[in-house]
Amino acid sequence: RRYGSATLPMDEVLVTAAVDLSGRPFCVWQAEVPPEVLGTFNAPLAEEFWRAVAMSGALNLHVLCHYGRNTHHIVEGIFKAAARALRQAVELDPRMTGVPSTKGVL
Repeated sequence: RRYGSATLPMDEVLVTAAVDLSGRPFCVWQAEVPPEVLGTFNAPLAEEFWRAVAMSGALNLHVLCHYGRNTHHIVEGIFKAAARALRQAVELDPRMTGVPSTKGVL
């Protein structure tokens, strides 16, 4: 399908992730992640992780945390929304043939 998006509620948090498997790497990050350690994971590193995924995977990724306070819920919501968006983007659409681009190439 090339494109995917997901909005995910997790208790008091609402997160949206959108992806375009365009071959043009870019990451827009609009999520305030409090400087907290979750187990052994430094929560603010979530942004660096997803920026690296976008750059290494040559995909366009947008992450927005609309609201929420609990660090665990914010980070988990981001990972789950991004995973669902990616799953949608890599799904095959049986109605489409060829490359999903008006230019014919990604």
